[in-house]
Amino acid sequence: MAACALLLGACDATEPKLPERKSEAKASDFPAADRPVATIVSARWSTEEARDRLNEAEEVMDGAGIAKGMTVADIGAGEGYYTIRLAQRVGPDGRVLAEDIVPEVRDALAQRVARERLDSVSVRLGKADDPRLPEASFDRVLMVHMYHEIAEPYAFLWHLRPSLRPDGLVVVVDANRATQNHGTPPALLRCEFEAVGYRQVAMRPMPSAGGYLATFQAVGPRPEPSAIRPCRLNPQAGPASAPKAD
Repeated sequence: MAACALLLGACDATEPKLPERKSEAKASDFPAADRPVATIVSARWSTEEARDRLNEAEEVMDGAGIAKGMTVADIGAGEGYYTIRLAQRVGPDGRVLAEDIVPEVRDALAQRVARERLDSVSVRLGKADDPRLPEASFDRVLMVHMYHEIAEPYAFLWHLRPSLRPDGLVVVVDANRATQNHGTPPALLRCEFEAVGYRQVAMRPMPSAGGYLATFQAVGPRPEPSAIRPCRLNPQAGPASAPKAD
């Protein structure tokens, strides 16, 4: 499988020069999220040893259909628990791009990748409203226990869409609880993805990862930012309502 040239660069702590993208939009062009946003409290969700005892990474990668030779993005990579295991799963013919928005976390992960000589892995710095991924590059985009920390979900998902290959999937692992409590109710997750033109492919319990695993595929044309209708929280009717025209 051909790999994106951007993923072949050495892992370092420098800002990568990514290709210019057409139709750039600012965060202010998108609706605000009508729900609390969890604060980033740590680059570590749990210890790697505890997660491996639950077979977390293997079950998530199996559920996501990640196979040898794939190109995968690990968004909000933190200390690299999934980055390291994704590199092992995709093998020498695959590629992994690990992204984080905290420079110090990105730098520490880059040092780990270099120390462990993971030549198939690149480490990049993203933005809160834009993961800054190269276009048409990824078979899977993985977001584990971080979706609830995205302050601008509509802008983020809109910028993410062009990075997917035609059959590419976005994979979200999160807990079924309120966003301020570091989780995302499944109905709210589906609503926000659908607002930006994604279709939910699957939703399954994932106890080993502390919640559920959901997969999404981009369908149809990407909507203009002004056409996106935000999901509205309704405490009486449930966690989210489908986007509707004003």
